[in-house]
Amino acid sequence: MKILVTGCNGQVGFELARTLLPLGEVFALNREQFDLTNLESCRATIQEISPDVIVNAAAYTAVDKAETERETAFLINEKAVAVLAQEAKKLNALLIHYSTDYVFDGTKNAPYNEDDATNPLNVYGESKLAGEQVIQQSGADYLILRTTWVFASRGQNFVKSILRLAAEREELNIVADQIGAPTSARFIAETTAHILRQSQQERGAKTFKSDIYNLTNSGETSWHGFAEKIVELVKLQNTELKNRVINPIPTTAYPTPAKRPLNSRLSTQKLTQHFNLKMPSWETVLELCLAEK
Repeated sequence: MKILVTGCNGQVGFELARTLLPLGEVFALNREQFDLTNLESCRATIQEISPDVIVNAAAYTAVDKAETERETAFLINEKAVAVLAQEAKKLNALLIHYSTDYVFDGTKNAPYNEDDATNPLNVYGESKLAGEQVIQQSGADYLILRTTWVFASRGQNFVKSILRLAAEREELNIVADQIGAPTSARFIAETTAHILRQSQQERGAKTFKSDIYNLTNSGETSWHGFAEKIVELVKLQNTELKNRVINPIPTTAYPTPAKRPLNSRLSTQKLTQHFNLKMPSWETVLELCLAEK
């Protein structure tokens, strides 16, 4: 089985490049090798590799910059994704694509299910929803995996930012009224490997059904609670951080160009039932992530 992984320098792509190796021949391409702003080059690369599975971990993810770079966000998150889906259809390949809780507006008082009405609050969310839609309309076999608050021991993410800021400042102000499930890039990759294996078996047995699934770690917290847990765990190894104060603030006290949903919780019941999975808690995977250092 030939597996094409895009965005291999990103948090999830890096983990996928390692995790999927036991399943087949992995072609892990970075931004220079697979530039989503060059649609024809992407098309030619897919045709050359002729993969059985395409795992798209590449995306435009600069949420605030997207407000002024709408065209680029849609080029990468919609138009390039349409090319992936079209080529997957031609090759009878499975397309696995990652999406986001930002397709929702965050006004629901419970975790979102996959079939809840979408209503993005920002350009990034709009572009990711458009990507989902072009995949659904392509006729290709696909799995869209929506996830939230992704972190890893490498790359740019909330965990890395808090570790840096806590080392520099004695007091931090962190938003406390946005709720979600921090999700480990390694966990996403390992779960994707399980899903890919089962889905290929289902495709062989003609029982496969293209669908959208929510994929997050279990539990929930705020960005403030997430920051507190990061510093609490790191204090065990770094006593210099023991006096750090983390103040809870409302979203209104930290204005950003892009509006964020207050509720980013996603129900993973559909995923766990279909693929017979158990989701570890965000605290457990955070501890594992910090232990990697």
